[in-house]
Amino acid sequence: MPNLTSTSEFLLLIFSDIRELQILHFFVFFVIYLTALTGNLLIIILVVLDHHLHTPMYFFLMNLALLNLGSVSVTVPKATANSLLNTRSISYSACVAQVFFFFFFQVSDFGILTAMAHDRYVAICNPLQYERIMHRGACLQMAACAWFAGTLYAILHTSCTFAITFCSNRISQFFCEIPQLLKLSCSDLYLIEVGAIIVSCTIGGGFFVFIIITYVQIFSTVLRMPSVQGRKKALSTCIPHLTVVSLNVFTGMFAYLRPPANSSSDINIFFAVLYAIVPPLLNPFIYSMRNKDIKTALVKLSDFRHFPQTSCSQMCL
Repeated sequence: MPNLTSTSEFLLLIFSDIRELQILHFFVFFVIYLTALTGNLLIIILVVLDHHLHTPMYFFLMNLALLNLGSVSVTVPKATANSLLNTRSISYSACVAQVFFFFFFQVSDFGILTAMAHDRYVAICNPLQYERIMHRGACLQMAACAWFAGTLYAILHTSCTFAITFCSNRISQFFCEIPQLLKLSCSDLYLIEVGAIIVSCTIGGGFFVFIIITYVQIFSTVLRMPSVQGRKKALSTCIPHLTVVSLNVFTGMFAYLRPPANSSSDINIFFAVLYAIVPPLLNPFIYSMRNKDIKTALVKLSDFRHFPQTSCSQMCL
């Protein structure tokens, strides 16, 4: 196979060779992107404008919405454009950017989810100390650590991935996914990135275990609550978060830890959509649609006079 390290572009997987189906895929992905964009932007606007939402929980939710916006914007627009224009190409630099930003947003997202688990633990298991523990500085530090970790991981995996020698430029995925890029390697250097993925998944597994232990303590506390209403209120803020964590972890593990044996393109696409597109799409619904505070803020959004003048520095008050 020829050495294509100096190639100027890669060829992504197309959903269908039939033009009518390509147009259908364009509209489906376009609607999905607009829905994710609108929902997450709405969360950000509401949290910024409504001072009643300037609490740690909604501060982290706003960060999650920002990361979801970035994550879905890395993959969907390019796939949508390719379907519309009947093309498969993506430039080498654009592929590098996709890998970097996708890993950045995904890792930062998981960091924020971990911070949200800690916030729920303090709120439910240690409510009398909540304001002392989850103060503005602590919120900002946890968010900054999540974004910084995402940056470090993105630099590590991007540099390791594109240090290898590619013997083909045909990627069996609709975006530049690391496992599919590693399959194009014709040198042993890909083992460096495989090792980096294993280390990253190990560390990520540690955070997942931390979240599980946190929720064991939360559920133990909730079950001891004498009030049924109190138990329902506590669980209503935990179940959606735990659902998203599980969805991110298990679909990501399947994509990055499954054996390197060849699998069908349809299965690859299905799981890529599941872990790369579904969480950003569902985030506004599972976190907000049954939330009374968000609903109240939505009603007030129709009249901007109800929103006091606030600044972003007040988000964790």
